[in-house]
Amino acid sequence: MKIESKILNGLERISDVFKSLLWQKAKKYGISPIQIQILLFVANHREDICNVSYLAKEFQVTKATISDAIRVLVNKKLLEKDFSPMDRRRYNLMTTSEGSELIHDLSQYALPLHNTLNNFSQKELAGLFDTITKLIYQLNQTGIIQVQRTCFNCKYYKGDRGNKHFCNLLDKKLRIQDIRLDCQEFEEMAVGNAG
Repeated sequence: MKIESKILNGLERISDVFKSLLWQKAKKYGISPIQIQILLFVANHREDICNVSYLAKEFQVTKATISDAIRVLVNKKLLEKDFSPMDRRRYNLMTTSEGSELIHDLSQYALPLHNTLNNFSQKELAGLFDTITKLIYQLNQTGIIQVQRTCFNCKYYKGDRGNKHFCNLLDKKLRIQDIRLDCQEFEEMAVGNAG
């Protein structure tokens, strides 16, 4: 078996672990895994991207799927809608106080994986992280991953995706472990300005 096939097999098994851990939390709280992901996303991102259209792209599902999940979360009083004053059909999402109380436990769903990573050396972790960031970037470039808020696609990033990374917003060199996969300050790079 080729190494690429073995890596894909390994990634699939790790993906299965994430799904299993999400389902454990979902059963505990009577919500679905996608509803957990939406809650965690809304709790950790700017309000202006917490809307149906963006969430559908983020999780690569239909707007109808997101709308159904949001309806349940609003009915359970875990999320609330902040309607646009210009167009009452448009809204962004915010967590409620009940939702915020739940977020802490939900955000711990991947703790078993986190604890396992503690068994690796910093050098091994840096190499793994470097590979993951490059894989995500390349999948985004081919359109397989639609939304990416990583340094490599940010207008503030300057580098060669090798060993030289620089953030113009922070005005500093970045080590590989400084590269962000989900940056709060991310602003998409204009097409044709990569690197």
